[in-house]
Amino acid sequence: PQNWNELNNSPDKPLNNRALRGEYPPGSTFKPFMALAALEGGFRSATATIADPGYYLFGGHRFRDDKPGGHGSVDMYKSIVVSCDTYYYSLATQMGIDNIAKFMETLDFGKKTGIDIDGERPGILPSPAWKRKRFKNPAQQKWYAGETVSIGIGQGYNAYTPIQLAQAMAVVANNGIMFRPHLVKYITDTKTGEKTMIEPEPIRILPWKRQHIETIKKAMVGVNTEGTGRRAFAGAGYTSGGKTGT
Repeated sequence: PQNWNELNNSPDKPLNNRALRGEYPPGSTFKPFMALAALEGGFRSATATIADPGYYLFGGHRFRDDKPGGHGSVDMYKSIVVSCDTYYYSLATQMGIDNIAKFMETLDFGKKTGIDIDGERPGILPSPAWKRKRFKNPAQQKWYAGETVSIGIGQGYNAYTPIQLAQAMAVVANNGIMFRPHLVKYITDTKTGEKTMIEPEPIRILPWKRQHIETIKKAMVGVNTEGTGRRAFAGAGYTSGGKTGT
């Protein structure tokens, strides 16, 4: 009883399965998906640059970058490597919330992955339709253009589970092939002892252009070799891709 009480009342909530039930803003880990959405939708090329003075002005509001003074001239590769907020503020405005939501829905953000463990939460993929359904007060149901700006850097109403983020990144690693995550390797018949293997289950193949995927992968390798993740991977004897986020 004492141990159970400590677990049950701990402020760290150790009994909460955060991987499946924790719904969090993904922060900058959302940026590679935004970049891929821009490439696939034809909104921005990999070589197009923006000038980052350290902030983005929209509707009289100043959205700050994490680096005072900004990152200077920023293309898509650099935007991921140094995690430039200003690049994604402007990209989100350019794309619009409907296009962002449409692309992210193909990655199953805001949906249960269907993993073979109970208790999974769906997360929140924000959109004007979601907001109308979420709020009862008509004054709160309208989507404002300024809300889209924060969506671009994984903030705002964005809220996803770690398993959703892992699944989405696995799709990039698998060059557009989406698999359903699962825990069970095989099921044993208690009478016969026969084992039935649980094979990986492809859900769909996303028709992304290979050069677009490679652009994102190259930038994510850059994160760990020269960007925000370089310290964590200094001296690693292998090549890895990543993306830091807060």
